[in-house]
Amino acid sequence: MAWIVLIVSGILETVWAAALNAARGFTRVGPSVLFVVALVASMAGLSYAMRSIPIGTGYAVWVGIGAVGTAVYGMVALGEPATAARLVCLGLIVAGVVGLKVLH
Repeated sequence: MAWIVLIVSGILETVWAAALNAARGFTRVGPSVLFVVALVASMAGLSYAMRSIPIGTGYAVWVGIGAVGTAVYGMVALGEPATAARLVCLGLIVAGVVGLKVLH
């Protein structure tokens, strides 16, 4: 259960990062509210998961999911460049996250 919560929390990290961008310095109410809700839920889930997952593994997986998710969101939704080098680097992050899970 902790791993499922951790994965969902990592996805919520992507949500709050995207909402923070859309909030435009907290000048837009809807994205600002979404940012706060997703941030609190993401942190709560991370806290819950760390009850049974070591901090180093849990935090690295959470950040990795959020970083990859946010980068992919930027490429797909915001038109950021999807160069081969960026995709390879994101693949390396995914490999690291999978490795941490397997070695847990």
